Amino acid sequence: MYRKLKRLLMAAIMTAATGDLYAEQFAYIVSFTNKNNTPYSLSSPGLYLSARALTRRTTQGIAIDSTDLPVNQTYIDTVLSLTGGKLHGASRWLNMCVVLLTDSAQIHNIEDKPWVGGTQFIAYFEGILHRPAPTGTTPNLLGNKTTWAAAEYGNTWVQTAMVKGNPLHDDGYTGNGKLIAVMDGGFTNADTHAGFAAMWANNRMVDQHNFTYNSDFVFGYDGHGTLALSTMAGYVPGTFIGSAPNASYALYVTEHGPTEQPIELANMLFASERADSIGADVISTSLGYNLFDNPAFDFVFNTDFDGKTTIAAKAANMATKKGILFVATAGNEGGGGWNKVLTPGDADSALTIGSVDYMGYSATNSGYGPNAAGRVKPDVCGMGQAAAVFIGLGYGNSNGTSFSTPQIAGWAACLWQAFPSATPFQIRESIIRCASRYTAPTTQQGYGIPDFWCSERMVLSVDSHVQRYQRNSWVTVSPNPFTNNISLTIAADTDETVHVSLCDALGRVVASYYDTLTRGYNTMNRNLPALPVGVYFLKVASAGKQQTVKLLHQ
Repeated sequence: MYRKLKRLLMAAIMTAATGDLYAEQFAYIVSFTNKNNTPYSLSSPGLYLSARALTRRTTQGIAIDSTDLPVNQTYIDTVLSLTGGKLHGASRWLNMCVVLLTDSAQIHNIEDKPWVGGTQFIAYFEGILHRPAPTGTTPNLLGNKTTWAAAEYGNTWVQTAMVKGNPLHDDGYTGNGKLIAVMDGGFTNADTHAGFAAMWANNRMVDQHNFTYNSDFVFGYDGHGTLALSTMAGYVPGTFIGSAPNASYALYVTEHGPTEQPIELANMLFASERADSIGADVISTSLGYNLFDNPAFDFVFNTDFDGKTTIAAKAANMATKKGILFVATAGNEGGGGWNKVLTPGDADSALTIGSVDYMGYSATNSGYGPNAAGRVKPDVCGMGQAAAVFIGLGYGNSNGTSFSTPQIAGWAACLWQAFPSATPFQIRESIIRCASRYTAPTTQQGYGIPDFWCSERMVLSVDSHVQRYQRNSWVTVSPNPFTNNISLTIAADTDETVHVSLCDALGRVVASYYDTLTRGYNTMNRNLPALPVGVYFLKVASAGKQQTVKLLHQ
């Protein structure tokens, strides 16, 4: 079972709050049958969705529908009145709310209401859940941009080079203009670590909320989320550069450290909806669930992990329908009793991330797929073994899919910046199609390790036919100028054979060979014979097309 670090600080806070120490609360989902008499309408979405969220819908051609309408407030108010409960959260997507009751018997007071579709017990707390939050600090940090040479990445170079992410940065795609929502257990030091200086100085921290304790304080409880955030937002030239250092971020606490209960999945749903409403492009979560403190809540893999059943999986799928790329951890249950992926990593539409080491070998504890419906999971893998992260106020390494996941989320945001009119499906598919094991996925690595240099040159339409942007071509050659070798990347619509020939300026063939390609992007490295300095022409021909690339040898 995937266990997050339990929050010792939170336990101390709860013990100190002696006024509520002996109280108890019961959490229930209350589902509604309709949204009748709502004061909101589909014709005025600006009343419940931000301008940024509406722009995302317009760009992707996504219509506003009934799932966007807020829950009927009259229903919620009646539930609270009849049960004496406190509202924990509400979901417009699933048309339900979660209430906290000090007397569980009071839930029966609403069961005969015609607009109540059902109730479900999802958590028990020995103390009162919602408490006053600590006061956050105001960061006073500075940061400046430099070049993107390999030395600039410092600690993060290995994990960056593994997925060929640095070409995205070289081309100016650093996440600028993209908004990433991060769901985790806490973000201790995210408001004080110098590595986040540029993010704060440039006002790219746009939203924070703690869905567990119903407050806007997130900079405590634990540092798991800070480690995950650092792999994306960290920026210390020469020491540490994250995958999306110029993106904007929203931080959401959804995990309840002292316990493991299904209410945390409801928190993920609430956070996903808030991310949607503020216009987030990407959601990244390093949390995953399968078993709980109360075994009665435990999931059964074959029935619950089919990609669409758990609340968390539903949140991931709905977020995708709303135009958000949902990136989820595969979990760290590999080799254990569970061994499989966790939810929401099982979700059909989630881009689910496993973990490998610096050599590309699977981390032993990286969760296995497929999901219960047979879908390949994880989708791809990043470097989660000895991943470079922020530790305390300094730097270090940590292990797990918790840290490979946000890396890929950040690179996906940079890729999306390059193709702003793309859909989450197109971004996800371009990552999968360029991954190292695309033609032969495995249970622990899925489609393998991404190649974002390849993905930048590709986007897939919904019917899975390769489409290329006009600024890109069928064949890409680097370096140019070249010396002793060249690297070719060729996009193939089908499995095929190509003839590659290199000619000098007089048309004489100086090198010739055949390559067998598989559908997708293929990268080949070739050592060339000793050649005089000058201009050369590389010709690539298949049965249906050909292209010539002018090269300079120096």
